[in-house]
Amino acid sequence: MASPPLRTATKTSSSHFLRTLPNLNRKNPNPSTQTLTLTNEVSSTSNLNISSPQTLAPLIHTFVNNRHLSSAQSLLLRLIRRRRSSPSEIISSLSNRDPSPSVFDLLIRTYVQARKLREAAEAFRILKVRGILISVNACNCLLAGLVRINWVDLAFEVYREVVEMRVGLNVYTLNIMVNAMCKDGRLKDVDLFVCEMEKEGIFADLVTFNTMVDAYCRVGEVEDALGIMGSMVEKGFKPNVVTYNSVLNGFCKMGEIERAKELIGQMASNGVAADTSSYNILLMGFCRDGNVSEALRVYDEMLRRDLVPDIVSFSALIGMFAKKGDMNRALGHFGEMKGRGLVPDSVIYTMLISGFCRISKISRALKMRDEMVGHGCSLDVVTYNTILNGLCKERRMQDAHGLFCEMRERGISPDFCTFTTLINGYCKDGSIAKALELFVMMSERNLKPDVVTYNVLIDGFCKDGDMEKAIELWDDMINKGIYPNHITYSILIDSHCSKGHMGEAFRLWDEMKGLRIAPNIVTYNSLIKGHCRSGDASKALELLFKMNKDKILPDRVTYNTLIHGLVKEERVNEAFDLVSKMDHEGVKPDVITYNVLMNGFCEQGKMHETDGIFNRMAEQGIQPDRTTYTTLIDGHVANENMKMAFRLHDEMLQKGFVPDDNF
Repeated sequence: MASPPLRTATKTSSSHFLRTLPNLNRKNPNPSTQTLTLTNEVSSTSNLNISSPQTLAPLIHTFVNNRHLSSAQSLLLRLIRRRRSSPSEIISSLSNRDPSPSVFDLLIRTYVQARKLREAAEAFRILKVRGILISVNACNCLLAGLVRINWVDLAFEVYREVVEMRVGLNVYTLNIMVNAMCKDGRLKDVDLFVCEMEKEGIFADLVTFNTMVDAYCRVGEVEDALGIMGSMVEKGFKPNVVTYNSVLNGFCKMGEIERAKELIGQMASNGVAADTSSYNILLMGFCRDGNVSEALRVYDEMLRRDLVPDIVSFSALIGMFAKKGDMNRALGHFGEMKGRGLVPDSVIYTMLISGFCRISKISRALKMRDEMVGHGCSLDVVTYNTILNGLCKERRMQDAHGLFCEMRERGISPDFCTFTTLINGYCKDGSIAKALELFVMMSERNLKPDVVTYNVLIDGFCKDGDMEKAIELWDDMINKGIYPNHITYSILIDSHCSKGHMGEAFRLWDEMKGLRIAPNIVTYNSLIKGHCRSGDASKALELLFKMNKDKILPDRVTYNTLIHGLVKEERVNEAFDLVSKMDHEGVKPDVITYNVLMNGFCEQGKMHETDGIFNRMAEQGIQPDRTTYTTLIDGHVANENMKMAFRLHDEMLQKGFVPDDNF
């Protein structure tokens, strides 16, 4: 007998529609498709409410009883997506007939798969109150869903209720709850929980141990993770590649990359084959450290073992070379990646854009941006911020403004980093008013400036000579509960030192030390510069000794400032001794160091010493500049050694420097 035509069914009453369904299910070998089609057609062409719980409940039971679970789930999805269908109403409708427990299992699973976890938990509790038992598998599905979205507290509440229901727990329940404890940072409770489960006859498996190993590694407790690996072996479980990868990741995060390197060797000895993820972990570790030779060695070993590098592998290599400004090699790996059929994502394009910005090749960065868009990658706020940073460093503020407008037109909201980058760019460009305008706009967008933003603005006003406005900003940040750091103090100290206000500079110095904010090399260099400018090199030298006492290593700027201060006071021999001290402490003098020193000896007519310094420069591979030659020529002319002056003049021309021919 033929099935009733659908066009006839759509004209029937609700009761006739429901009477038709059993016939469909009995007389069709695969009734689910026809039943769903009938349901959809009737729903769309008649006044029947085919999406109500009362109407759909019999259909759902029919499908479940005939083991057409996917069709039943489609109808359950329709129910739970209705705004007016609460878990209580749905359960009541499904309970009106003689329900199969499988119906309620499927309901819980459907809620979880639809990501309606709160409703799933509510449905679970209603079923518990009504004495309707669901399977441990449905309980596990709910628990796993809650843990997946980090609703760990609710997962524990549900777990306690599952235990009260005396549903037979299994190893999957154990693993879900161990994962929940690990996510919640309750690592010390895991052992007790596992022991309690063992008393119930439920024993940890490889997944349990791997979860624990990974959790300890993520919080930097790698030694504890190794202890768990030992326990695994004692209990007859062999660590697998997942176990080892967790420990490899732990070592690399702790900066113990050599131990990670040793471990990957041990894997082969223990009969565990390292996979692409294993090598990627090691590769990323070396790339983060900027260790090119080791990173390439790991990559070559991957290829030798016939492991196929993936986007993570290339991302690590491209990122490393881009950070170093070695764009030829970065692009080489980029080309290799595309040659292997891998599609670069926005992260890789942003790395390349950042690399080009780093070496001041903004036009190449913008071309890469165009390629990125052409390949269907969306520009996000990180990409825009990267290009903005490059433009600001090049003082291309008009282009930066254009890009800022473009990102807003495309619906990409500028973030904290966007505003701080632009404010810094305008400050460096001397456009303080524009920087302040952006600062106000930032606040209007509820992007609260932090100490970094204030530091940038304070530095801008200090360099603009507006100390009054700088102090006003200082007061504003403190009133807003944002406290100055060592950079803030260093900016103001440097500004006061530049103006010769040493008393105010040292007042701030005392204040920061009173607040236990440790001065850094920049702070010391500013004070040394201030003393030298004030003609008090002796006090500057005292600060040098204090630096050593505070275990802050002087840098080239420190020494060059002191040498200049001593030479200005005609204490050239002491300045020369500082150059020897630089060498002893591993701080390499540069052309500025030697130019200042030669100028001091020249002014004293000590040309023999001056020529000796010039030769020393050559021995150290330091190339003389125009100032070097001008200083030497002026010195020899003053000592009436015209032959040497002309020889140096010719040498200067040969090296492409334009001399001052006034001698």
